[in-house]
Amino acid sequence: MTRETSRASTTEGLPVAPSLGLVLESNQVPAHSTIVDRRTIVLSGLAIITAVAAAFVAQGLVRLIGFFTNLAFYGKWSTEFVSPAGNTLGAWVIAVPIVGGIVVGFMARYGSKAIRGHGIPEAMEQVLTNESRIPPRITFLKPLSAAIAIGTGGPFGAEGPIIATGGALGSLMGQLLHTTAMERKILLSAGAAAGMAATFGSPVSAVLLAVELLLFEYRPRSMIPVALASATAAGVRAMFDGTAPVFAMPNLSSLTGMALAIYVLIGAAAGLAAVAVTRAVYAVEDSFEHLPIHWMWWPAIGALAVGIVGYFAPRTLGVGYSNISDILSNKLALSAVIFLCSMKFLSWCIALGSGTSGGTLAPLFTIGGGLGAALGVGAGNLIPAALIDVRIAALVGMAALFAGASRALLASVVFAFETTLQPLGLLPLLGGCTASYLVSCLLMRNTIMTEKIARRGVRVPAEYSADLLDSMIVSDVASTDVLSLKAEDTLATVREWLASAIKGASHQGFPVLNQKGLLLGVVTRRDLLDLSRPASQSILELISRPPVVVYADCSLREAVDHMVNHDIGRLPVLARDNPTKLAGMITRSDILSAYRRNLDETKQVKRHIDLPKLLRVGRAASPFDASL
Repeated sequence: MTRETSRASTTEGLPVAPSLGLVLESNQVPAHSTIVDRRTIVLSGLAIITAVAAAFVAQGLVRLIGFFTNLAFYGKWSTEFVSPAGNTLGAWVIAVPIVGGIVVGFMARYGSKAIRGHGIPEAMEQVLTNESRIPPRITFLKPLSAAIAIGTGGPFGAEGPIIATGGALGSLMGQLLHTTAMERKILLSAGAAAGMAATFGSPVSAVLLAVELLLFEYRPRSMIPVALASATAAGVRAMFDGTAPVFAMPNLSSLTGMALAIYVLIGAAAGLAAVAVTRAVYAVEDSFEHLPIHWMWWPAIGALAVGIVGYFAPRTLGVGYSNISDILSNKLALSAVIFLCSMKFLSWCIALGSGTSGGTLAPLFTIGGGLGAALGVGAGNLIPAALIDVRIAALVGMAALFAGASRALLASVVFAFETTLQPLGLLPLLGGCTASYLVSCLLMRNTIMTEKIARRGVRVPAEYSADLLDSMIVSDVASTDVLSLKAEDTLATVREWLASAIKGASHQGFPVLNQKGLLLGVVTRRDLLDLSRPASQSILELISRPPVVVYADCSLREAVDHMVNHDIGRLPVLARDNPTKLAGMITRSDILSAYRRNLDETKQVKRHIDLPKLLRVGRAASPFDASL
């Protein structure tokens, strides 16, 4: 190798050699990552179709629950959505949930075990471990089993099964068509968000819930289909049920500073309760694991507790949305609220731990609302000057318990607003839910949504941050001191140069240029030292494919993706404004070094302003200083 070719190449005009063909489109990285494309439009259309189907499924599930409720507790054929609390069965009410538990147990064993649980953790598991592929039979088994469990008195909400069913619909759509795993995840999340929006008429919080619990990302390509699906489902719901808030309550009073502080403390208390509730549910579940009978019978055992509690506290039976409205409207006496929420917790905790089919949102809202109302009454009696509004306290408790149990902070705040349409509650909701979120993060590693799958070895993302590689540019990292080889050089000449240990001879890859300075390709050190090749062979003969290049203004994420796609460890860098110029080379080690520097910046604790020194300098510079 000559001195001319061993120095850093600065020759102008380095287009890809015509002799080897132009760089293929697949070999080039675009200037910037595509935010949305035609595929996003297609996914949006599929998400809307899924949302319409999920909304009608939600309407059907509500009517199916009404049918089983009327049949089991009132002995009549009707799909009207009613509460089991008004039944006149007496002690026979204990047997009704047991029958439902037996049926659900048989469906789980001989239909699909996946119908057990409250739906959202199961959907999360499919996203994280199974490329968002939910078995098609779950699409009808989950809502049917939930309708039977809730219709026979199960203390669950319908929203969890509907969310799971909507997700199953989206997954089914993705499996029927040619889609990637990422696209199936988007469709699954769109269906789940549509299910929640169709249940509560809360499209914004449904999108946030999908982001925080299913998507694990915030990108236009995923947000657009999910948001359109959620809005569509809420629109379909409005056609059937109108736009009135699900939990109607009187307008709230104005807020005082002292009251806000108390609401934040109530949120912190709800965070403690969320930790206790989560641990209690899984303690009960662990207890069922030790029973010497098949798990098929566990729902029936849990239903026995539901029936006994329902006999003494009929309002604990069924969904109980009316209970939430009454608590938020302060229509119940304090003693009634405490009794209802205590019994609801006992019934729901045992039933959910038994592995039956049902949701967690409504029970958590009921328990949290009762806790908030009780704490609000107590704080109002202790500090009358604070002007505590028990309804706001109940609203904060409701949302904060869910925020602490699920860690879906933003979804909890917005959900409480969308389902009550009380703007004066937003500020205490934000403070209370954040306090609950803080306590939950400090005291609990997993949530009520993730504990089950975490025990199976599934790691659930808990934090979403900007990709460091996506924020760095290739030109800031790439080496500009590029050593190039001449195409006409022989292997003997190059091997002699490599053995000389001259600076740069230890590099693992070299761009190859012809006499006109055109980039022909890249050869590796391994290729050059391959003894099976004759020493008389030219460097040009080592090149087997056109060069894979990256542009200087691309992100490191794009460069990494390009390396992975082509299974290479180094890329020539071309200038965007002058693609005939070789601007440098970037390797895997360059990218890792840059990534390490960014990690160090996030860990190093420094003080950049010395306040005492700054004050001394300020005094010295004062015009009143006699020394000036």
